[in-house]
Amino acid sequence: MVRQAGEDASEQKVIDDIAIHGWHGVYIAGDDEGPGYAFTIGAGHSFGLPEFLIMGLPQAMAHTILDVALDAARGGAITDFTATTDALLQGHRCAFVRVPQAQYRDYVGYARWYYQGNDFSLYQIVWPSRDGYFPWDAQAGEAYVASQPLLGPAPQAA
Repeated sequence: MVRQAGEDASEQKVIDDIAIHGWHGVYIAGDDEGPGYAFTIGAGHSFGLPEFLIMGLPQAMAHTILDVALDAARGGAITDFTATTDALLQGHRCAFVRVPQAQYRDYVGYARWYYQGNDFSLYQIVWPSRDGYFPWDAQAGEAYVASQPLLGPAPQAA
């Protein structure tokens, strides 16, 4: 069961955006605790898809990638979230990490509010370094790895 109405303007905006667009995007600015990140709310309810989260990118770029990811998944270009994909960033592979529900409270509270709990799936979109490495690769640079901490276990075969 999802929320049907908000108690204030910001909550109502979430409800309205999902009703109009099928999803709402949230951006959390980075701070001393970690990098900024963005995530979707409503994709599960509207499209039967997982919600997506992406870390370490500027707000506009993060929201663009979330939009592209939802379009690609809705259009069938992404169906296997255990495989890498080149459907999100032209010329670059991205990977997906399934986020355990234990992480939801710390990262996607607004999604928990909308879904009234943890009854939704969430995947972190992991973008590659300039050299094509992922954070779990031994060759990945320290600053790059710090820019997008993994919220779940690294894929077995990325």
